[in-house]
Amino acid sequence: MLRKMGEAVARVARKVNETVESSSDTLDLADCKLVSFPICIYKVLRNVSDQIHLITLANNELKSLTSKFMTTFSQLRELRLEGNYLYRLPNEVSSLQHLRAIDLSRNQFQDFPEQLTTLPALETINLEENEIVDVPVEKLAAMPALRTINLRLNPLSAEELDAL
Repeated sequence: MLRKMGEAVARVARKVNETVESSSDTLDLADCKLVSFPICIYKVLRNVSDQIHLITLANNELKSLTSKFMTTFSQLRELRLEGNYLYRLPNEVSSLQHLRAIDLSRNQFQDFPEQLTTLPALETINLEENEIVDVPVEKLAAMPALRTINLRLNPLSAEELDAL
């Protein structure tokens, strides 16, 4: 077990180092068995966090993201969080003013994360396969850039589906 944990830590460290060394705009920590975003990554990425435009944390075991995550990576254009155990987003998601796409599919949202409706550049929201029963239709309609919203495989009522 310790050996597997050590391998997982080494994998995360390798991926973070690749991002820093190549001055990449992408941080890919998908399939790393993360239960939280490692605090040490903030220090390692402090000089390059503004140039990171895509973070993938798909298929981990995340239950939440911190406000620090949102404010540190405020220049994000795309955030891929599918396949985790997320059920809410911190209010500081509103600091992601450049975010164009967010994938929250296959998580555990019961409530639509309404903070997303305040993001002026957001074009795509994927909330497929959650537990959402109610959608803020008026707020979504008022989003200037929104082009696509995927709510398939949610227990929405017929009225909710008709309103969309």
